[in-house]
Amino acid sequence: MIRRAVLLLLLLLLPAGRAAAQDAPLVVALSQTAVEVTTGFTGASLMVFGSTETPIGPGGDEILVVARGPTRPVVVRRKVPALGILWVNGPSARFAGVPGFYFIAGTRPAWQLLPEEERQRNSLGLDSLPLTSTGARSPAFRAALLGLESSSGMWVEDTTAIEIAGSRLFHARLPLPAAVPTGDYRVEVLLVRSRRIVARQELAFRVDRVGTADRIATVAEDQPFIYGLACIIFAALAGWLGSILFRRG
Repeated sequence: MIRRAVLLLLLLLLPAGRAAAQDAPLVVALSQTAVEVTTGFTGASLMVFGSTETPIGPGGDEILVVARGPTRPVVVRRKVPALGILWVNGPSARFAGVPGFYFIAGTRPAWQLLPEEERQRNSLGLDSLPLTSTGARSPAFRAALLGLESSSGMWVEDTTAIEIAGSRLFHARLPLPAAVPTGDYRVEVLLVRSRRIVARQELAFRVDRVGTADRIATVAEDQPFIYGLACIIFAALAGWLGSILFRRG
């Protein structure tokens, strides 16, 4: 059902793509430009779809899709043993400008499509992200950050997300996890030919909290003391109610 809907969207897109083919070898679009996060939000999937003027695949053009979310600083700390039984915070590294979300997919892995210097210049691939840090300089901290973000689903490098239809049509599923940060997102679609980027199109979408989720987030940010107090009271009430229910049982 999803695939049929995507192909229908692609067919609708083709007239515009053909009309613009002389000026743009790549035509792309997003299935939606706004994602609403409610209290029951469990994640979402956006579709990136488009067409090219030449065939896609081995021996022809290749496609890369890259999505980046809002950036923020991240501190990675190493736990060290103390007194033989306790673990305390030890050395730490502070990374600036860390993307809250990063996704890359291609008809083939980026390292197979482009030279190393091109990947580094465009931050194409998890190993090419410009993660500079202050504090501890060990590569283990960068590896730890990569592992944490990848395991949470916030950083994804997928080699199977792009599907080709009719040699010139493609679509890719962009998965957003439940904890996806709010803000503005940028999606780049790159057309690669003979190990060079020959065309690119940029798209954008926004993730916003709405309803109760937005009000809770606003209170937590603007009045952290009240938010913390409310959480304590709620936890106490939940514990008291649970003790009554179990006692009755």
